[in-house]
Amino acid sequence: MNLDSVAVVVVTYSPGPVLDAFVASLDAAAPGIHLVLSDNGSTDGVPQRVAAERDNTALLVNPDNPGYGAAINAAVAQLAPQYSTVLVCNSDIELHPGALEALGDAVRPDDVACVGPRILDAEGSVYPSARRLPSIRDGVGHALFVRAWPRNPWTRRYLQEERSHASEPVATGWLSGACLLIKRDAFDAVGGFDDGFFMYFEDVDLGRRFGVAGYHNVFAPGATVSHIGGSTTSRYPERMLRAHHESAYRYLRNKHPEWWKRPALWVVRLGLAVRLRLEVRRALREHRRVAP
Repeated sequence: MNLDSVAVVVVTYSPGPVLDAFVASLDAAAPGIHLVLSDNGSTDGVPQRVAAERDNTALLVNPDNPGYGAAINAAVAQLAPQYSTVLVCNSDIELHPGALEALGDAVRPDDVACVGPRILDAEGSVYPSARRLPSIRDGVGHALFVRAWPRNPWTRRYLQEERSHASEPVATGWLSGACLLIKRDAFDAVGGFDDGFFMYFEDVDLGRRFGVAGYHNVFAPGATVSHIGGSTTSRYPERMLRAHHESAYRYLRNKHPEWWKRPALWVVRLGLAVRLRLEVRRALREHRRVAP
């Protein structure tokens, strides 16, 4: 992969020191690669400092925090035409040695639009990042039973954890947006991320639309990244949970526009509202318990 044709886009929101760790891992992999920090209202000054200190780095300040997908769209739209491939990453990602090369190898076939790496969580465990597109049935079953019955059949079918432990590249329904290598022409062909998702499910929706357009999403286990995750969620638990549930409904509504599925979607919406109230109560209790 010609690194001169690759740009890196990171959405920032007061990322703190994790952004420095990401940049260090990026520069170890590809020194001087073009980086765009698409900022959604940081107040810690970190994105501004990184943009000033690092060569070939642009800072894009987005007004009014338009959301994760919209921030990526804005950054990709202002890239020079030479950048035919875009590495989209969360600010709390760290690339392992060889990750960028492995992603580049997997994205070469013409029908591949998007490639994702093996993702390790903060404890070093494999996160199920290559998943099946959720149906109404699997989505409802997963949402209702995952806490009390983690190995329920709906969750197992949705997560497809065995796929995230594959040893060779494999096509999948969608890939975690924490780290994606995307062909720009395919991204433009489907209109990029749906700006209507403020946060969460924009990656699920993108994977679905790539599939509808005839492209493949490919999990590349030869590439590995570490993802801390959860920093914004822990700071704003109610806001993030509300965004998650609203995005879940938007995704299912977009995937199932048929009029005769509306009653099922109304039931889903009611169930999500009830689940949101329960999850917010649980999250606030947990936040109070661990707060200093």
